[in-house]
Amino acid sequence: MSTPSATPMERSETTFRFLAEPTSVNFGGKVHGGALMKWIDETAYACAAVWSGRYCVTVSVGNIRFRRPILVGNLVELRARVVATGRTSMHIHVSVFAGDPKGGELLQTTDCLVVMVAVNENGSPVPVPAFLPMTDEQQRLAKYAMDVKAALDAIVELKPEEVAQGKV
Repeated sequence: MSTPSATPMERSETTFRFLAEPTSVNFGGKVHGGALMKWIDETAYACAAVWSGRYCVTVSVGNIRFRRPILVGNLVELRARVVATGRTSMHIHVSVFAGDPKGGELLQTTDCLVVMVAVNENGSPVPVPAFLPMTDEQQRLAKYAMDVKAALDAIVELKPEEVAQGKV
């Protein structure tokens, strides 16, 4: 199978913006972490699909950290960008910002790395265009993605056998 042709760099970034609705609130009155994780996954999917031109599936989410709450009525902005690629995988960095839509500053609430894999109609992985980091920032993010991947791989090695086999 041949490698896909180059994808223009402007197709490496995707931004979603919307207002946080009351249906996303947890018992503490803030946006539920699960709702935020869904938004992150959707934004990462859109970014990966645009980059690869394929349907994509989530393989992992790493290094997610909730820094501050998102309030109902906040403007929420999710910025996703391809930061590294493998043969069939794309490492997508997602940053989440939120704040008052009436002119308040949007502050970062969360960020993480999502690994997506492009698949064909049968669900088999297919090659994706290579992402070649050009700027210093892109190179730092690519290194960060590979460091997180190495850390996640090491964590998998630490799992007890019964956990890895789904017996616990």
